Amino acid sequence: MNVALMIEGQEGVTWPQWVALARAVEEARLDALFRSDHYRSIGRGDPNGSLDAWGTICALATITSTIRLGTLVSPVTFRSASVLAKLATTADHISNGRVELGIGAGWFESEHKAYGFDFMTPRRRLDELDRQLAEITRQWIHADDIWPKPIQQPRPRLIVGGTAKPRTVTAAVGHADEYNTFAPTVAEARERRQILDAAAAKAGREPLTFSIMIELKGDADELEEQLRAYADVGVERVMLQHLEHEDVERVAVLGEVAARLR
Repeated sequence: MNVALMIEGQEGVTWPQWVALARAVEEARLDALFRSDHYRSIGRGDPNGSLDAWGTICALATITSTIRLGTLVSPVTFRSASVLAKLATTADHISNGRVELGIGAGWFESEHKAYGFDFMTPRRRLDELDRQLAEITRQWIHADDIWPKPIQQPRPRLIVGGTAKPRTVTAAVGHADEYNTFAPTVAEARERRQILDAAAAKAGREPLTFSIMIELKGDADELEEQLRAYADVGVERVMLQHLEHEDVERVAVLGEVAARLR
């Protein structure tokens, strides 16, 4: 099982804190550093907020050399497909091929109202997810009038987030490499993995990587026990939410757990 750190950037994470976290992740030999792509605080409230996700990733790419970097997830309501594809391509070049794009339909209405984004209806957001996945893939791989292409070939990894409902599973099976689900129980993780595998088999493709984003508490032994239970039901990668981002020392504990699980 691969272990990544997941930071909720909308909760007032400052640039010096991002630097410290990224360096700690690399020192701990974690697989990756992911961050949310929200504009407004969800947990801590105003005046906490977020530095732009892709601006942050591009900057962190210049001070790291081994860890992968990505979003969980970039809402399709924030940017056009062309802008998101270009941002990820830029980050891929800066990082020399270490970027992953997590993409989703979006859900947090308050930030859409505050920043003037069209929140759409749930159906329209899911339709836009389908459209953007297809367009981003086209621009990265097939378009002969859009350059440069990403460093990673044929393209950076695409991750779709959801709870194994039909629309997001279909979108992932059609375009993505990985499906990420939020805070499932072990039983829910098993069920969602089975749904995803069945959809991939029906579509005639190899199974997608199945990952979870979750906050787990405890010492290294407790974390290892919890993560092994998830691994036993088919979870291949975990993005561990670190909600107290000021506590950089915690990252070393996660690194110890990751080493045990390799």
